[in-house]
Amino acid sequence: MTKTFAAAVLLIAATTAHAANDPKEAIAALDARLAKIGAPKLEGTEKAGDKTVGAIFFGARKINNNYDVVDEIKKTTGASATVFVKDGDEFIRVSTNVLTPEGKRGVGTPLARAKAYEAVSKGDKYCGQVDVLGTPFDACYHPIKDAGGKVIGLTYVGYKK
Repeated sequence: MTKTFAAAVLLIAATTAHAANDPKEAIAALDARLAKIGAPKLEGTEKAGDKTVGAIFFGARKINNNYDVVDEIKKTTGASATVFVKDGDEFIRVSTNVLTPEGKRGVGTPLARAKAYEAVSKGDKYCGQVDVLGTPFDACYHPIKDAGGKVIGLTYVGYKK
């Protein structure tokens, strides 16, 4: 009985460790957490670093400069997480646990113009290897669409390579 129990614990631990490094599972958790708060919408503006961008809400909760959800994702999955808001033809970080080289949250920084940018700009999801503020990650990006289907932002999760 003891060996069987130990084997079961090891199997669960191995499965959990594998799942914990899957960006598809982590972004599903982030998107589900945000959806539980409410429907996404842009309303007014807010400072993000040194930029003024649209304020993104899920239900009544403003996400700009609010780190509860991204920090919860880091705690539960180990993934870095970000919510971006669409600003013209850019996506700007408004809530993130990704740190700059100076050790500050990367709020106000834009999404790099690479494969992920191309996909989410068209309203598509993207998963693959990316560079986040100079560091390689296995990542996923999902567009955030308002009630009319317009892309107003995006979610991101990633694991350092």
